[in-house]
Amino acid sequence: MNSGDLGETFANGELIIREGDIGKCMYVIQEGQVEVFVGNSGNEISLDVLGPGTFFGEMAVFDKDVRSASIRALGPARVLSVDKKNLMRRVHEDPALAFRLIETMSFRIRNLTDKVSVLERMIERNSIAEQ
Repeated sequence: MNSGDLGETFANGELIIREGDIGKCMYVIQEGQVEVFVGNSGNEISLDVLGPGTFFGEMAVFDKDVRSASIRALGPARVLSVDKKNLMRRVHEDPALAFRLIETMSFRIRNLTDKVSVLERMIERNSIAEQ
């Protein structure tokens, strides 16, 4: 990764955002990969691995709530932060960007819903087996 590149570089395993922190920006992955996970050491659940060209942390731009998950670099990663003002400027320049954001967020919600459904069935089966 070049030192003159835009964005911030993170080392393998370094936290980029922490679940529960207040967020004011989203991030776009320029190089490398990141892991999305919830929980703390010893009790983490990996939700996804994201690569170049994808984004994360977007909910903070829309709802001003705390971060719902943590993100860490998997190997060296370079990410660019985008605040609400810059995101809105880009959406005005390219309205299709808003659609792409919603499309990605919808895909992620559907994916997580599927995972929750599988977990609920597993819990139900375990509960019946214990009776």
